[in-house]
Amino acid sequence: MFKKVLIANRGEIALRVLRACKELGIGSVAVHSTADADAMHVRLADESVCIGPPDARESYLNIPQILAACEITGADAVHPGYGFLSENAKFSEILAAHNVTFIGPRAEHIEVMGDKIAAKTTVKKLGIPVVPGSDGAIHSVDQARALASEMGYPVLVKASAGGGGRGMKVAGSEDELANAIGTARSEARANFGDDAIYLEKYLQNPRHIEVQVFGDGMGKAIHLGERDCSLQRRHQKVWEEALSPAITAQQRDEIGMISAKAIGDLGYSGAGTIEFLYEDGEFYFIEMNTRLQVEHPVTEAITGLDLVAEQLRVAAGHGLSVTQDDVRFNGHAIEVRINAEHPETFRPSPGMIDAFHPSGGLGVRVDSAVYQGYAIPPYYDSLIGKLIVHGETREMAINRLSRALDEFVISGVDSTLPLFRRLVNEPDVRSGDYSIHWLERWLAAQSA
Repeated sequence: MFKKVLIANRGEIALRVLRACKELGIGSVAVHSTADADAMHVRLADESVCIGPPDARESYLNIPQILAACEITGADAVHPGYGFLSENAKFSEILAAHNVTFIGPRAEHIEVMGDKIAAKTTVKKLGIPVVPGSDGAIHSVDQARALASEMGYPVLVKASAGGGGRGMKVAGSEDELANAIGTARSEARANFGDDAIYLEKYLQNPRHIEVQVFGDGMGKAIHLGERDCSLQRRHQKVWEEALSPAITAQQRDEIGMISAKAIGDLGYSGAGTIEFLYEDGEFYFIEMNTRLQVEHPVTEAITGLDLVAEQLRVAAGHGLSVTQDDVRFNGHAIEVRINAEHPETFRPSPGMIDAFHPSGGLGVRVDSAVYQGYAIPPYYDSLIGKLIVHGETREMAINRLSRALDEFVISGVDSTLPLFRRLVNEPDVRSGDYSIHWLERWLAAQSA
């Protein structure tokens, strides 16, 4: 096992990784910007190193500074968390060149899955079902028109290097296609430095289902069930649950085993998530995230597995601690992302937290790195914390979530707690009858 892990991240995920390291007896190093000098992960780590000013490009995305922190502290591995450098193949390669282990998949797998066109081609060969669309990049409007006419409208124009909803535009007709292509290219160029785009059939009312997979890097792989992440705003997940209320146990087993076999055949190492759109009983691949997901706690709740500890074991060469036959799904879990945002306008609300009292009780978990008197900086994402509940049934989990939301106290900044207190009582949410478009339509109706 590793002697010392440097955590190349901040906030709740840095604290989550630190806890796993402590429980495994591994030394921990926190890196931080000057804005995060008082952060909880900095306070609790065995060692800490300041790596730059608040701007993430000069701190959390500064590879030379992180490498220097490894050398100063003698860290023999780096856990990237999620976001920042977690899916940066170059970072993985640089660490390897300096004999530091990157706790994640190999660089070539990060690279191929980071390019949505290459990822789609790769998984199709591995037997994973994909959304009908172009086999590669679209180079002209005429080419797009011919393909769209063949598939039928509406179609989705997507940036190859995209993420977070950027570089994605829907064209409902041929008249809208040229503008959608131009806008998607512009957004992709501005956000990712790559304006390559491709075309897919736009599914009208799908759910977002993702399968948690783990590989040992030597051909063995398992799946840990699925998560339903269909409640989204601007392609950003706000509510995640496991298992999905929309699919059967047989469907779960089928898509799970297809996904596990594919990453085993790929020789993939560590945690990964294969994301699908699901409509009319069919799954369609959209992307693979080669890292730990924000919503991993719901999988931990229903399986009893520590996914970060599993990452550490696999990266250290110890292989998977469980086989597929060992995996059992217990009950239902839901996670909501509580952000420092206005609950109606979603305007960010950085500032001092005057009071912070997280929920507690049976089946309740709160992953957060904030505390009373902590000032949420304006430089990073607005996540305050994640509230996770677990119950024997989905109904019990929702009732427990309702109770936990009522207990949660945050003051001094706006938060999205009021949004979830309303959502948890919506009939469609309680019944599980919603798609990826439901939340935005509901929000529009509320503001009308």
